[in-house]
Amino acid sequence: MNKSAKKDLYEAPDYYFLDELLSEEHKLIRSTARDWVKKEVSPIIEGYAQRAEFPKHIIKGLGEIGAFGPTIPVEYGGAGLDYTAYGILMQEIERGDSGIRSTASVQGSLVMYPIYAYGTEEQRKKYLPKLATGELMGCFGLTEPDHGSNPGGMVTNIRDKGDHYLLNGAKMWISNAPFADIAVVWAKDETSKIRGMVVERGMAGFTTPETHNKWSLRASATGELVFDNVKVPKENIFPDITGLKGPLGCLNQARYGIAWGALGAAMDCYDTALRYSKERVQFGKPIGGFQLQQKKLAEMVTEITKAQLLVWRLGVLKSENRASAEQISMAKRNSVEIALDIARNARQMLGGMGITGEYSIMRHMMNLESVVTYEGTHDIHLLITGMDVTGLNAFK
Repeated sequence: MNKSAKKDLYEAPDYYFLDELLSEEHKLIRSTARDWVKKEVSPIIEGYAQRAEFPKHIIKGLGEIGAFGPTIPVEYGGAGLDYTAYGILMQEIERGDSGIRSTASVQGSLVMYPIYAYGTEEQRKKYLPKLATGELMGCFGLTEPDHGSNPGGMVTNIRDKGDHYLLNGAKMWISNAPFADIAVVWAKDETSKIRGMVVERGMAGFTTPETHNKWSLRASATGELVFDNVKVPKENIFPDITGLKGPLGCLNQARYGIAWGALGAAMDCYDTALRYSKERVQFGKPIGGFQLQQKKLAEMVTEITKAQLLVWRLGVLKSENRASAEQISMAKRNSVEIALDIARNARQMLGGMGITGEYSIMRHMMNLESVVTYEGTHDIHLLITGMDVTGLNAFK
């Protein structure tokens, strides 16, 4: 394995002493995840990103640190943690790499959550414990080649054939698809109602071609889901949930994780730039002593601090079941926007070194170009907030 000689020296910024708002359990979860990322992710991630390969061997470790479905009850294999703990885990993992966090987010928010929230007791017992450990890996099929921001226009469909449903269609830009054992898939029935179901690898007519030539999320496996007359047993259908409420409920979970996760990437870029600014000497002094570099660093830590307060408050609301979809939208958009700005400014501070794999910044910047688009684009989230404050729908 391509182990980097550079040691991961990351220290998280905490300008407003937000640690005082966290419980001892939260801090323990964070230190466990941070240590794991430093040991297992940082030394190998640049090599995997350069090769555009997902490091499958880390799946077991993600399960061991509780990254898969941490809020799922203990009886189903989860850790039964609150949403602040879930956010902290996503922050620490994305500090390592957005693609690795995507793997964890999809597993917990988009596969385990719908099975727990919408599935039958049999489905929960069959899938959740194995998903929690990473013994089974899942993916989430909503986006289609022609339907991204408008999932209600999907053409993937199921037809009732008596003892089973026949599933036809295709999904695109699916994280984890190439290696997933199961897929949570959304399709329209004969009445055009959207239904959710679990499709298992090995079902005849179900294939998952991999997506290549990505400049972003290169250490994450992305693919398609193709359904050609796939026979889905009726016991694999979610019984009671219909319409977009089902998939959008899952996306709320995932967007919440991204709000924390993207902040982790921002903090890593800031920490890298801050350390570099003290070591890199030009014109006879460290570049951190020049006004324009201090301006960049001051603005970075200010935006990080504001975002830390935002996601912390959102975590409290989410744990109390009071967080609205619109509040989650705002945090997702804000965290990714500031992370991209910070990554670009940090890259400038490092000059030419900023584009090399010796530092994490360019990888974060490329990854964040996907994060700003998936789980609701930047512009769509702006319109969600706009509609919420005005009461007027700008989508149609």
